[in-house]
Amino acid sequence: MAIPFSISHITPLTFTFLFLLLSSSTTITTAVDVTTLLSSFQNLSSFSSLLSSTSVATDLTQRNSITLLAVTNPYLSSSSDLTHRLSQSSLADLLRYHVLLRYFSWSDLQKIPPSGVLVTTLLQTTGRAPSNFGSVNITRNPITNSITVQSPAPYSPSNATVISLIKTLPYNITILAVNSLLVPYGFDLMASDTRPPPNLNITKALIDGHNFNVAASLLAASGVVEEFEADEAGAGITLFIPTDLAFADLPGTVKLQSLPAKLKAVVLKFHVLHSYYPLGSLESIVNPVQPTLATEDNGAGSYTLNISKVNGSVAINTGIVQASVTQTVFDQNPVAIFGVSEVLLPREIFGNDPSVITPKPGNEGEGTAPSPDISLSPENSPGLSGPASHLSSPPGFREEIRSDGNRYRVHSYIIALCCMVLHSMVWA
Repeated sequence: MAIPFSISHITPLTFTFLFLLLSSSTTITTAVDVTTLLSSFQNLSSFSSLLSSTSVATDLTQRNSITLLAVTNPYLSSSSDLTHRLSQSSLADLLRYHVLLRYFSWSDLQKIPPSGVLVTTLLQTTGRAPSNFGSVNITRNPITNSITVQSPAPYSPSNATVISLIKTLPYNITILAVNSLLVPYGFDLMASDTRPPPNLNITKALIDGHNFNVAASLLAASGVVEEFEADEAGAGITLFIPTDLAFADLPGTVKLQSLPAKLKAVVLKFHVLHSYYPLGSLESIVNPVQPTLATEDNGAGSYTLNISKVNGSVAINTGIVQASVTQTVFDQNPVAIFGVSEVLLPREIFGNDPSVITPKPGNEGEGTAPSPDISLSPENSPGLSGPASHLSSPPGFREEIRSDGNRYRVHSYIIALCCMVLHSMVWA
C-alpha cells in the first residue's frame, strides 16, 4: 500500500537548515608526523632514523605544504661516512636541505618546465646558506620526464633524481624517493657544532632594547614568552616586536588589554615565526605568505603574515595592517628579534573593525594595507614581480594551492546558491 507523503509549509525551511548543516562541514588540514609516515616504508628506514635523531623531525610537525626528498637506504648507505662525521647541527642542516617548503603533487612535477623551478628549502630559512644556495633547482627532462633536483650554484656537483612517489596528502605533504643525498653548495663537511644553546631571556632582551617596554610587559603577563623560549630549539624563532610608539598609535577602538587572555595570547603568537630568519633571509624570502605560531594553534591558512621587500625595507602585511622592520633588536642563531613600526593585528580578530584599516595621514597610496576582505596570496603580494616569483611557482601550480579560508568562501557561495534553487523548486 502506498504511503501518502505531503510537504508541509515548514518543510523548505527545515530542509534548508539540514542541508546547510550537512554541507558546511570542512576538513582542517593539520601538520603530520613525517617519521610515522616513513615507518611504513622499510626502504626509507635509514633516512627516517636520521630525521628522528635530529631536531628536523620536530621541525616538520610545525610545517604544512612541504615536499620531502627522502633518500632510499641503498643510496644513503654510500654516504654513511658523511652522515656519521657531521655534528648534530650540521647533519640537521643537511637534512633541512631535503625539505622543500612547497607542496608538489606528481602532476605538478610533470608540469615543471625544462628551464627549471627554484624552490626554497628549510635550510634557507636558517640564514646559514649564502645567497640562494639554500634553495634547489628542480628540472624536468622533456623527453624522459625524469625529475632532477640540484643546487642553483653554477657547476655544483650535487644532484639527485626522483625515483618514485612514496606518499602524498593533498596540499599538505608529498614524499618523494631520490637516489642521492643532496649537499648544499659551500656546505662545510667538517663543520663542528657551534650553535649556541637556546637560553635567551626574551623579556630582558626587549627591556635592554629600550623601545619595547609595552611588548615586554604584555609578554611577561601573558606567559607566552616561556613558550617562545622553549621554541628556540630546532629551527629557532623570529619575533616581530612593535615599538612602544606603535602601541601608542593604535586606534582607540583597539583595546588589546580588554581581550580575553586566550585571544591576547593569539595576537602575541601572531608576531612570531617558527623558524630563524636573519634580516638578509627576510629581504630575499621566496614564499611571502608565512605561517605564525598562531597558525599552528588555529589551523593551516589562518593567522599568516605576508612578508616582502618594499622600498628597500622588509614589509609585513596582515591584511589590515602593514608594518615595516625598523631595527634589529637581537640576531644570534637560533633567535632573531626585530622591531616593527605597527602592532600586527590579525584580520581573524580585528577584520570587522573599519577604524583599524583607516590609513594614517601621509600613508595614503603606496604601502597602505588592503581592506580585510582581500585575501593576500603570492599572486597579489607586494614586491613579488620579477624572476623570483616566476621561478618559484610552475604554471598552474599557484591556482591549485589555496588557503582553507578561500576554499571555504567558495564552498559557502555554492551552498547558498543551491539552497535558493531548492527553495524555489519546493515552492513552485
